[in-house]
Amino acid sequence: MDAETVAGRIHSSSHLVVFTGAGVSTASGLPDYRGPEGVWTLRDKGLKPKPVSKPWNQFEPNAAHYALVDLQEMGYLKHLISQNVENLHLKSGILPQNISELHGNSTIWKCLDSDHRFSGDQLGWDVKKLGRGYRTKKPHPEQPDCPSCGSRLINSVVNFNDPMPDLEMEVARNHARQADLFLVIGSSLAVNPAASFPRMARKNGAELVIINMGRTEADHLADLRIDADCSVFLPEVISHLRSHSVS
Repeated sequence: MDAETVAGRIHSSSHLVVFTGAGVSTASGLPDYRGPEGVWTLRDKGLKPKPVSKPWNQFEPNAAHYALVDLQEMGYLKHLISQNVENLHLKSGILPQNISELHGNSTIWKCLDSDHRFSGDQLGWDVKKLGRGYRTKKPHPEQPDCPSCGSRLINSVVNFNDPMPDLEMEVARNHARQADLFLVIGSSLAVNPAASFPRMARKNGAELVIINMGRTEADHLADLRIDADCSVFLPEVISHLRSHSVS
């Protein structure tokens, strides 16, 4: 019934915005942060995070990612705001113009001056040789400069104490304010300023639906709160939308 209800609300929406956190990628084999075995949960207990089984660029999208692509292709999804950096949304088929990656993307480098973006493959960036290229690290003497203007390139991932990306924040802010339905998937909403967007949407009149395994910091604001595995739940929502079994 919950999947049918969410499908109905999506079907009736005019400006659906989706917000994703690490929980959308756990079915791909990546850890979350605040779940029972999450990275920060374990660290808070003085335990080491569980190692991932392979390099991040070798993980593949799961059914939750592809369900969001379905929403895009069906015309429902107007914008996706994501806290994730592992590139699985773009890898699954979300169009670059339809996503604001608030915390960056580990496969994308950007120019500090012009903000032009380049993939690691475009640059021939060898991480083993040149490092990750984070803003706070001293530039490697052999790393490439921006092909457009010759300025320094940095990895687009936003680490602690890094400034948030202005463009992504502004686009996300505009869509959050326009949303009539704001769907949170796989986030505990514990990290700001990203977690401010569901609250912003709710304040501007959007209906707020939260799908997450475990509590979130905005549960008290939700019009509908669903505790479910999004890689199972979202395909059920898509099935209802395709069959027009919505209410």
